[in-house]
Amino acid sequence: MKIATWNINGIKARITNLERWLKEAEPDIACLQEIKSVDENFPSEVFEGMGYNVAVHGQKSFNGVAIFSKLPFDEINKGLPGDETDEQARYLEAVISTASGALRVASIYLPNGNPVESEKYPYKLAWMERLKNHARSLLAFEEPLVLAGDYNIIPTEQDVYNPKAWADDALFLPESRAAYHAIINLGLTSAFEATLNQPHRYTFWDYQRGAWQKDHGIRIDHLLLSPQAADKLSGCHIDRPTRGWEKPSDHVPVCIELDV
Repeated sequence: MKIATWNINGIKARITNLERWLKEAEPDIACLQEIKSVDENFPSEVFEGMGYNVAVHGQKSFNGVAIFSKLPFDEINKGLPGDETDEQARYLEAVISTASGALRVASIYLPNGNPVESEKYPYKLAWMERLKNHARSLLAFEEPLVLAGDYNIIPTEQDVYNPKAWADDALFLPESRAAYHAIINLGLTSAFEATLNQPHRYTFWDYQRGAWQKDHGIRIDHLLLSPQAADKLSGCHIDRPTRGWEKPSDHVPVCIELDV
């Protein structure tokens, strides 16, 4: 089974690229972020016509997450628990039945947190604390779990082209990285580190300053697996060529293979 995550940076602007990629890559499950669409305006019928079941948790003009699955959904949960006042659409969770049992998948669009001096950075850290608490509760189910998405976290210096240039950024501050590793330390496995684990393999290149052409990228899109999912992990790859397509997202898909 192929499971992918991709921040598409707007469904309206990127629908042609998304259709092309789905046809070429043929993921069984695709977790999308930053769809920038309310639920009722999301073109679900296009992707249902391609054989996918579609779940959407949208927001007008900002944020928004979706999950496509070739297998039916048994359960869909919208929003990250822990703060009933939080109206930002950044978390969508689904349970899917496979031949070997239930698989739980989440599409995550973690807050950016910049500028650090604003209220956005405390929100980022609080959101990560909520994610940690929720992940702990999900791990108690002892089932295959994949937490996939744009984490807006650069885990190590090997995941950025120039660590000094990002030293004061919310994506790379020690507090941010510590919060990310605290989530992993619950017992999760990063699919990239468990398989590829190569330096300077990026998933995001800014539109500015020729970042793509110079390979000035960062790795911020991650798939974290429960022990039951990690046991079934057979591969991981970054679908880099999509960044060179016409009107690309600034992110590229990251895909894993699970033997389920």
